[in-house]
Amino acid sequence: MPVLLQNRQRAVAVDRAWLGRTAGAVLAAARAEAAELSLVLVSDRRMRALNQRYRNKDRSTDVLAFPMHAERGQIYFSPRKINLSPVLLGDVVISMPTAKRQAAALGHGLRAEITRLLVHGVLHLLGYDHERSARDASVMARKERAILRKIR
Repeated sequence: MPVLLQNRQRAVAVDRAWLGRTAGAVLAAARAEAAELSLVLVSDRRMRALNQRYRNKDRSTDVLAFPMHAERGQIYFSPRKINLSPVLLGDVVISMPTAKRQAAALGHGLRAEITRLLVHGVLHLLGYDHERSARDASVMARKERAILRKIR
């Protein structure tokens, strides 16, 4: 489960080794251990530009996910499939300044917030989408909580 980490921001210090281990644990807990993941850390300015370009929303956000092979609304990576070679799931992009602000607002540490955002992004790469319906939002929220419990 290789994780390619790119830190394209300078505002928030990052422990790359911890983040790589955490990303691997998230993939394993999501039963996507045969997958490869690209994780990109960005500034609010860069995140706003990405959100504008790809979602037509002129504001920053905390996390974006760009699946490599998923069709909208379909889970691409199935834990029941046998994969002989790694599958590149796609990119998870996290705004580090936003993560830092959210961690403070929610009363927990930055690592907990980054982990939460990483789980959320990986689930989007796997085809989960909380914006489709209330039922889908509930399913995704349950899966997020289950993964977070596994990796803590």
